[in-house]
Amino acid sequence: MRKFRTVRAMTAWAQGLQREGVTVGLVPTMGALHEGHRALIRAARLSCDAAAVSIFVNPLQFGPSEDLARYPQTLARDLRLCEQEGMDAVFVPSHREMYPPGFETVVGVRDLTRRFEGVSRPGHFEGVTTVVSKLLNIVRPEKAFFGQKDYQQAVVVTQLVKDLNISTEIVMRPTVRESDGLALSSRNAFLSPAERKAATVLYRALTVGKEMIRAGERSVKTIRQAMTRLVRAETLARLDYAAVVHPATLEEFRAARGRVVLLLAVWIGKTRLIDNLVVTAR
Repeated sequence: MRKFRTVRAMTAWAQGLQREGVTVGLVPTMGALHEGHRALIRAARLSCDAAAVSIFVNPLQFGPSEDLARYPQTLARDLRLCEQEGMDAVFVPSHREMYPPGFETVVGVRDLTRRFEGVSRPGHFEGVTTVVSKLLNIVRPEKAFFGQKDYQQAVVVTQLVKDLNISTEIVMRPTVRESDGLALSSRNAFLSPAERKAATVLYRALTVGKEMIRAGERSVKTIRQAMTRLVRAETLARLDYAAVVHPATLEEFRAARGRVVLLLAVWIGKTRLIDNLVVTAR
């Protein structure tokens, strides 16, 4: 496994393979890798001739009151996981390498970022779309792999590559969960034992919404109220938002029709978690 710390070296490696007709996959991460990342890595290995992981805690996607300073950084363990999974390369740039002195440009996607995470975390998506644009330009992968847990992010990145005529295919892979339904997240490490137990309320609330839709309920107001009640019944939880949205536009439905996405963002103590389920209203 090759480890690259500079843009020039990472680009040279990828371009050298691509000139030989080798397809390259990329798994962009902020490190603190877990089994959800492992699933993305395995998908990249199966789909492409060569695969790379980027590990970069991107400061642009954290707001001034967010948890950049305490975000878990476990580089040695992350590199071992990548090596165990047979990754061909890992890109581990410094902040200065990605954002050198004089850096001024940001990339934005407009309407898709003006709701949900974009409201709760102002500036977050500009940070995401800027760093993803840079990574896709550095590596030029045939495919890039993102997890469904960050559903809005995957939709925003898909729009980004479409609008900017970037040839990379964005692949969204299913959320990986613990046995009790909690979606794997690097931020789960912040939860106390009591908070960890309380955090299952996200999946339980989403499951209630899913079961209501499958049972024939079509009123989004009724579905959202049921999810909200369950979250608010958990004493350690504080609801940020609950929504039932179109899978591509993220616009909120009035009545559930066809394929819909249930979205949740919930504070468990001082840790903010997000999750979602995709459901088909038949």
